[in-house]
Amino acid sequence: MTTNNTAFADLMAWQRQTEALNFVAERLGWDQETMMPRGAAEQRGEEMAAMEGILHARRTDPRIGDWLEAAEAPDAAGAAALRLIARSYNRSCKVPADLAQELARVTSTAQGIWAEARARDDVAGFLPTLAEVVNLRRREAECLAAGGDLYDALMDDYEPGATAATIGAMFGRMRPRLVALREAVLGAARQPAALSGSFAAETQLRMARDLATAFGYDWSRGRIDIAVHPFSSGGWNDSRITTRVVETEPFNCFYSTIHEVGHSSYELGIDPDHALTPLGRGVSMGVHESQSRIYENQMGRGRAFTGWMFGEMRQRFGEFGITDADAFYGAVNRVQPGFIRTEADEVHYNLHIMMRFDLERALIRGDLQVKGLEAAWNDRFKADFGVAVDRPAHGMLQDVHWSVGLFGYFPTYTLGNVYAGCLWKALRAAVPDLEAGLARGDASAPTGWLRENLQRHGGLRPPAETIENACGFAPDEGPLLDYLEAKFGELYAL
Repeated sequence: MTTNNTAFADLMAWQRQTEALNFVAERLGWDQETMMPRGAAEQRGEEMAAMEGILHARRTDPRIGDWLEAAEAPDAAGAAALRLIARSYNRSCKVPADLAQELARVTSTAQGIWAEARARDDVAGFLPTLAEVVNLRRREAECLAAGGDLYDALMDDYEPGATAATIGAMFGRMRPRLVALREAVLGAARQPAALSGSFAAETQLRMARDLATAFGYDWSRGRIDIAVHPFSSGGWNDSRITTRVVETEPFNCFYSTIHEVGHSSYELGIDPDHALTPLGRGVSMGVHESQSRIYENQMGRGRAFTGWMFGEMRQRFGEFGITDADAFYGAVNRVQPGFIRTEADEVHYNLHIMMRFDLERALIRGDLQVKGLEAAWNDRFKADFGVAVDRPAHGMLQDVHWSVGLFGYFPTYTLGNVYAGCLWKALRAAVPDLEAGLARGDASAPTGWLRENLQRHGGLRPPAETIENACGFAPDEGPLLDYLEAKFGELYAL
């Protein structure tokens, strides 16, 4: 048995290598989404399974239990690291190695199958693979839940401590105000004009890079690439972003970029002393999403920053049918029911998440079968949004999440919006002149506040405590709903 004087050092040295291998595995995923040749999908699945086998063996090594028993933390950061390592060890030991490897292999190859099915609107071609993924994740949940709720067990991977009951209750409180706001906005006499026209892809990408720079993205430790579904990847000194380009929809490119910069900036903003420790990553997906959403929405879609963007777009694209900054602000924030979650306005976005939350929870609990998912999606979408889904790529095939097994992930998007609402309230009180910088295309004041008050701490505190420490008050949905009602009430003259 290692003495307590060396147990902590031995454990952290072991963890350092595990964290480094995690980054290698993540880089394999980044390559698969951006540069890997299509024919390599089967091989990549085997590679990912092999890597997961190595990582699972490291996460469940019996020496970790001995080290945890003997180790004494030297400080608060050390205590937090021990807490997170113990959590990972206890969870990992419940999942058999062969199941962990099979999940890695199947979800890696499923991603390519989903992308092909989405391109062809081929639900039938995807359902067998999705059924396999659901089955594997249910088996994993059974290992983790120890007789408890299967969906809660999976959600705990992304938002430790959250449960379907607490999330569902929060959604229940939010829905009436969101629906009332939507109905008022859609029925308003004032309706902003939409952006139209064609915007060259290369020019969009150049502007996307400049937008990332405006939000402080560190190009010496990052890069931007094209992906079917925008994402960010990595951490410490290598955190990369992706975006997508449609020549008729430049806002898609611009706001996907700003969103992913928020994620990446969180990773790059963590105290380097936490590198290659459990504290060196974002503490949860809800907190992570709070960064991407506050960058994208409260800052990026605010009147001050869109005023600067309007000038930039006119300079780069010439006249494009919108004559002034107020009209441009309206176009950026135009509220319309649409099929695609990632393109949804702030009023509709959380309703998209609530629908996915209910559907995936039913799948994992066995209340909904995979073969009935498309019909359930279409019925629910028509009920919630008043529009019939016109094609599977605009319906159940639009998101990558289920193909890669991310069940329990979707509710963290709305939780991130809730956290962002709290952070924006605190930030505006702490940095009263932030609009002046944003109007110049300079987001350094708010991003600096976020880096100092939240990002640099990484995994030091549990998720809700991380937000409370930054804001000075416990998080709830009130500030987000107040922000939405004030913003869209003014914009639509309600």
